Amino acid sequence: MVALAVFLDGIGGAMKLVKVAAAALSQTPLDWPNNKANILAAIASAADQDASILCLPELCLCGYGCEDAFHSAGLRRMARTVLDEILPATRGMIVSLALPVLHRSSLYNAACLAVDGRVVGFVGKRFLAGSGVHYEPRWFKSWPEGVRDTVLYDGRAYPIGDLHFDVGGVRIGFEICEDAWAAGRPGNALARRGVDIILNPSASHFAFGKRLVRERFVLEGARAFGVTYVYSNLVGNEAGRVIYDGGAMIAAAGRMLAVQKRFTYDGASVIVAVTDVDATRTRQAQTAAHVSPPGPEALVNCVSVDFDYPPQRPQRIEIRRSPWESGPDHKAEEFTRAVALGLFDYLRKTRSKGFVVSLSGGADSSAVAALVALMVQLACEELGVERFKRRAGLPDLAGLTPRALVGELLTCVYQSTENSSDATRTAARGLAESLNAAYLELDVDGMFKDYTRMLSEAIGREITWRTDDIPLQNIQARVRAPGVWMLANLTDSLLLATSNRSEAAVGYATMDGDTCGGVSPIAGIDKAFLRVWLEWLQTRGPAETGPIAALAAVNRLTPTAELRPPAAGQTDEQDLMPYPLLDAIEAAAIGDKNTPVEVLERMAVEFTQYDRRQLAEWVERFFVLWCRNQWKRERYAPSFHVDDKNLDPKTWCRFPILSGGFERELDDLRRAVGQE
Repeated sequence: MVALAVFLDGIGGAMKLVKVAAAALSQTPLDWPNNKANILAAIASAADQDASILCLPELCLCGYGCEDAFHSAGLRRMARTVLDEILPATRGMIVSLALPVLHRSSLYNAACLAVDGRVVGFVGKRFLAGSGVHYEPRWFKSWPEGVRDTVLYDGRAYPIGDLHFDVGGVRIGFEICEDAWAAGRPGNALARRGVDIILNPSASHFAFGKRLVRERFVLEGARAFGVTYVYSNLVGNEAGRVIYDGGAMIAAAGRMLAVQKRFTYDGASVIVAVTDVDATRTRQAQTAAHVSPPGPEALVNCVSVDFDYPPQRPQRIEIRRSPWESGPDHKAEEFTRAVALGLFDYLRKTRSKGFVVSLSGGADSSAVAALVALMVQLACEELGVERFKRRAGLPDLAGLTPRALVGELLTCVYQSTENSSDATRTAARGLAESLNAAYLELDVDGMFKDYTRMLSEAIGREITWRTDDIPLQNIQARVRAPGVWMLANLTDSLLLATSNRSEAAVGYATMDGDTCGGVSPIAGIDKAFLRVWLEWLQTRGPAETGPIAALAAVNRLTPTAELRPPAAGQTDEQDLMPYPLLDAIEAAAIGDKNTPVEVLERMAVEFTQYDRRQLAEWVERFFVLWCRNQWKRERYAPSFHVDDKNLDPKTWCRFPILSGGFERELDDLRRAVGQE
């Protein structure tokens, strides 16, 4: 009866209203001043809106992407120091903070609950994210279900483990990011313990369509568990490769109460909602599957704390979802906003003064240049010009309008050889003028010929297109690199590489040529999508900015490297295969791990316009080029993750640099086709 008596100890009144808040924070690993300032801004914003409970993102004190630095004792000490500095700001509130905690020689990804200026306990993450871009099991241990212990912190013992908290009569529990994605999510046990509110501090990276999945587990968690569910997330390019879209949410009993606008450029953004605790308890009582009375572990693993909630009035539901979220162009809009936000954070976090793009007039480099301009426009739309300049760390920029700022921040360089066409030159110049980018033209044909002549003399024979096609193509791409690197150095700017994921898959790029750059914004997306996106950008464009009509000249061109003499009629798809097919083979072979024969069978169903022997030839070409070019993928500049198909070997798709090259599997492919 003791446990039952505790859980029947209500908080009185016909309607218990509590104001809860969730924040999106733009954090940076090991950037203690920035992280602390954003946390304090979120706490202040929640307090100004009279919120009693605030949920902050996962590992927000130190940053989620600290990687092997998590093992540093100095990092953990600094995280505790910053936590102590923040605690006074939590007076009168309940705030979830998050940091790594070392306990019994194991490191845990933990949420810390602070109540009225003091720590009351730590909850260890149960399910660690260990797939895709996430690598948590390398650093952290999973906290076992139902286990409670104590941890020493500044000489005092605090509870740690699979806990929930009774704070002033309102019961609060945690699901930490991946916990909510797991089949056996902790919310089930929390519901059995009669929890009223579940906080979910997350670091959930952006990927196409992922918002809908998050909304489903937030709504379903609120409905099935009969609770108020408060979800927070990181926002921005936190550590270099991964982009977070924010999108905090608050739901109660299966109904969404507040949704935050995604892809914000602010350091801290907070949403609030008033929830009726008595109403969620009634919902729990009406749920047949709800366990009553709670088991003894509900009392054992409960930490009780006194707290007085200020009176609240019912509040109108606030949904800040942008109209484009549910429109037909939502994937194109998401891509634009994700990469634009990633570029913005790269600009400010590298303390660069702008960007340089080697603009060829083709689809890839045009997409990169357009994304820089869109970044400026979208950020200024949200922040205003002056605040944009301050947040980007460029208060002295002369530009007074978004268009003028593009001219200050983006330099495009067209570099021609005798194999370049007037069509690509015109397309490059027209796009740069349309964007208001600074534009330069460099003739690198002399350097190309000097290298050819110098090496011909050195090896004692003439280097010709008939005998040396690939070396002559590569040197043209490489002589374009020194000039743009020098320009980036002269202007303290960041050089952007322009290769896409389709090219990365088969090594259709020149190392130290078109792969040069500090970051590769589109190396995470396939060429087929990029071409569709450029058509969309030409004709419709983002809701706030509209189309870029100058892209028509780019979109009319057949993709080509323009590295062979014009008479050769070089095109990318002639060198490789049709891009939609290439992307489908990549998905089947690399994403789904199919063998060459299995890939052929899938392609034969999907691409009926091609002969099976031709398909088999392309499948074999893909596997051969994939294995041959892993070393290139290892050397690519960091790319942005925009879907769950990335080929980045450092964070997503590991493959041996040296391998047998699927020789036996390709023999099976040849036999399968030869026997038909």
